[in-house]
Amino acid sequence: MQASEAKGDFIPWLAQEFPQVTLISDSLMKVTYQLRPEATWDNGKPILASDVAFTLKVMHCAGLPTELAQARFGFVRDIEPDPHDPRRFSLLCRGQSIDFVRSSGDFSILPEYALDPNATLRAIPVADMGKPLPQVQAFARRYLAGEFSRHPERVPGSGPYQLENWQPGRQLTLTRKTAWWGDQVPSAPPQLWAYPRQINYQIIPEAATAVLALRRGDIDLYPLIPANEFARLQQSPSDREQLQFLTADSYECLTANFNMRSSLLKDRLTRQALTYLFNVPALIKASQLGHAYPSVGLISPSVKQYYNDSLPLPAYSPDRAIALLQQAGWKQQPDRSWTRTAATGRPEQLRLSISYRAGEPSFETTALQFQAAAATIGIPIELRPTEASLLSRQVQQGNMQILLRNMSGQPFAYDFTPILHSQSTGIYNASGFGSPSSDRLIEAIAQEDSPAKKARLLRKFQQLIYEERPLTVLYFLQYRIAAARRLGKVPVSGLMPGYVVTSIRPDSAAN
Repeated sequence: MQASEAKGDFIPWLAQEFPQVTLISDSLMKVTYQLRPEATWDNGKPILASDVAFTLKVMHCAGLPTELAQARFGFVRDIEPDPHDPRRFSLLCRGQSIDFVRSSGDFSILPEYALDPNATLRAIPVADMGKPLPQVQAFARRYLAGEFSRHPERVPGSGPYQLENWQPGRQLTLTRKTAWWGDQVPSAPPQLWAYPRQINYQIIPEAATAVLALRRGDIDLYPLIPANEFARLQQSPSDREQLQFLTADSYECLTANFNMRSSLLKDRLTRQALTYLFNVPALIKASQLGHAYPSVGLISPSVKQYYNDSLPLPAYSPDRAIALLQQAGWKQQPDRSWTRTAATGRPEQLRLSISYRAGEPSFETTALQFQAAAATIGIPIELRPTEASLLSRQVQQGNMQILLRNMSGQPFAYDFTPILHSQSTGIYNASGFGSPSSDRLIEAIAQEDSPAKKARLLRKFQQLIYEERPLTVLYFLQYRIAAARRLGKVPVSGLMPGYVVTSIRPDSAAN
């Protein structure tokens, strides 16, 4: 399945249609899929239920770094192939929520013939893949030895494009397959459109350099363009003649995450106090030039059905921060530093660090503003811009105190397990937040089918996060795209990366 903002739901991609659902007792369901008859791998072999079963087993394979996939799709307990149709299968799922039905098809299918040619995992149930069985361990070793993150060309795909050239850190080129199964689908729906003959992604770290490449025609489209560059291009008559400027309200937000495993950030009053040091309106103006909007939490204000509008928007108030710090037991000393006695009996001083991905202007602006605001009330803040892969490891190890990062979502399913469930601590749950009651609430939201009941649960969830403050949402982004007019109509989207590249069909004259 594939998320579609235009349809407001998940839509079939490899699947022929939206799956059928059969309820079992009051806590399980079968979600039955039929794969498209045209769907084949690059070698012409059909994509079968056995490939889906293989993928689920890889996701649960002991020894592979698939914890995030397990957190997202842990509700899928098993798969039952149809004995009469190799393209038909049923997923046995915990819960009976329509959100689980939608999410059940939201993962890429791997080719068994290429990654496990001897079918060594076929006889092993999905539930046993987490056990240290000899076949499982042997497969994990072979899989890791393939180094697929460095050699993606070793994994054949089922999509319309194939990897032609890849220079890590510089560029990636995909070429349209001459014979792709999607071309055989009668009256192919938009999700199977693949118009560009070649897609070349250029990695240009410096925004000014990327803008220059766009103006020279070296690149055709610049997504997620910084607000100041976007505005500068719009003010130029010559650039307006050559370029089109597009925006879309996104489901991506900038968040500040507080590591609750740090002794300084264990209590919620301290975390609440720190949120009052972020000047959200000023940040939106300075870093986004108004192309963003504040939110009380992880639900976008544009999703009015589920947004908790009874909560006040984040406010900037150093005085309120001081009052909350005092309630948390902190005392300001004559030198303006803040100290208190820790649970261990030792004195501790409120000195913090804020980590973020290096080279991202909006993160840098936010960190500097927070540092300056904290300094006015006597809290030293160390800035820690960090390379992306190193930062990811630090988050998993809990080696950070405050983390700035963007979080992306979509409005069709609400499962906060990967980011705020206790079982995801050390994976993507940077704050270490989670309790039996919050875990139950997160699970209930994901499993609830009734929109009215889901709305009540989501409002309760937003209230909980607002009070506990494992993270605070600063604002939701508005995606900005500058593109060459010769591309014709560029379909924009609130989903990452803000546009649908396969649906771009350059004007025939320009092409």
